[in-house]
Amino acid sequence: MDDRPVFRDVIGVLTSWDDLGLTVVPRSGDPVSFDEKLLVAGKVVPLFPARRVAPPVATAVELQRIAARGWPAVEQEPLGDWTLRASAGFTRRANSVQALGDPGLPLPRALAAVQDWYRARALPAWVEVCVPGSPEELRAELDRLGAAYSPTLVRTAALATLARIGSGHDRVRLSRTAGPEWMALYRRVTDDPAVEEAARAVLHGGPSVWFATVPGAAGQPPPAIGRCVIDGPWACFGAIEVAPYARRAGLATALMAVLAARAAEEGATGACLQVEAENDGAIALYDGLGFTTSHTYHYARLPQW
Repeated sequence: MDDRPVFRDVIGVLTSWDDLGLTVVPRSGDPVSFDEKLLVAGKVVPLFPARRVAPPVATAVELQRIAARGWPAVEQEPLGDWTLRASAGFTRRANSVQALGDPGLPLPRALAAVQDWYRARALPAWVEVCVPGSPEELRAELDRLGAAYSPTLVRTAALATLARIGSGHDRVRLSRTAGPEWMALYRRVTDDPAVEEAARAVLHGGPSVWFATVPGAAGQPPPAIGRCVIDGPWACFGAIEVAPYARRAGLATALMAVLAARAAEEGATGACLQVEAENDGAIALYDGLGFTTSHTYHYARLPQW
């Protein structure tokens, strides 16, 4: 009888290694967990060789809806075709009405309903305006009400371009959750427990979410973090943060390359992201990574009640 042990390979992303054992997320299928005693050997596998294909075609409306699915608000309610969204004030995207299509009411009444809905939650009323996509008369009605505008660029690129650039990929760690180290660098979190709870819910929402971290020195927060949500053929990047002392060292590029390779393993071919129009530093970075502007949308803030 042959009593020799049988060895099997588990190839994928190592997402945890602790007292409970190891968990590896393979290219397809469910995560694989096993006891550390079963580990015989391991090695780092190079990034997935993403295929050089053009990004998928998507309209402005489709990209807005993809972004919304990757950043789902804690509370959502329809207003006709519009979607009211609230998350304790955590980010404008998760606390604005996505005004795509017909609200089912005359615009003055629809915007009054928006103001009432956010007033009930002690939140400012933000309207996400996208042209094409939002009603043609919406901008004029918002102007009449004295709304203040803030433009945001939606940028896209071929995913394979990202997966093949940069260096320092071996420093990047991937996880399905935003742990304490990741959250320590994320600049949008406050000391308000309600906001932090909402932030965690939003950050972990989406079809297939990955968090990237460049670990810091012992006891120190990481110098760089990032997030990516894979939604069919699209990989949506966000929360790309680099500590001031670590900038201009290629860490953001390394983070995005590793996240892009993981997204390519799940079948994505296009990359997209949203960046505030006045964020010149981030725009310059994304220009260098091959991103171009698909469209611009605006957050319009209605006057306070």
